[in-house]
Amino acid sequence: MANARGEKGRSEIILTGFGGQGIVLAGKILGQAAAIGDNRESTLVQSYGPEARGGACSAQVIISDTAIHYPHVRRPDILVCMSQAGFEKYIGELSEAGTLLIDLDLVKPQGLGCEYFSIPSTRMAEELGRKMMANIIMLGFLVAVTKAVNPDSAREAVSSSVPRGTQDKNISAFNKGYDYGAAVLKARHKKAHGEAESGQ
Repeated sequence: MANARGEKGRSEIILTGFGGQGIVLAGKILGQAAAIGDNRESTLVQSYGPEARGGACSAQVIISDTAIHYPHVRRPDILVCMSQAGFEKYIGELSEAGTLLIDLDLVKPQGLGCEYFSIPSTRMAEELGRKMMANIIMLGFLVAVTKAVNPDSAREAVSSSVPRGTQDKNISAFNKGYDYGAAVLKARHKKAHGEAESGQ
């Protein structure tokens, strides 16, 4: 798993999907959590395909303990994919020790040699009755798995970034993703610990 602060207190993150999923908003919230909540440096670079809704979309976020002189991600430590096209475009750029997170129902990481983390974020959002909150569920999952920002800082940033009147629902969505990520990490740790003991 990627060190949330990298070698020099720095994380380079790409979130990718298609327009309409709230990818850029998730990137904005992540950067805001780092800058305002955690008092660190952060930058956000966004890009869209030819169509805003349905076209390719990505957000590049850099979080650092020191000044950021170049805002574009060169080699992501963390790659979040909420579309197959985004996965195929960026998977080759993920650093060797990087962390990959995917939407379980939207991305099929065939032929992948590295470990990855998956969550059915879109399905979970649909179960909450708000498909548009899949990005917030994924954000909670990201924070739990990578520890890129403090979870309380992320919750504050979610609350101040979503439309008024939807704060509680979005915080619940964040917590749902966060709890799912925490459970995945716990299960992996338990499995690794069991394998280590059986190998002694």
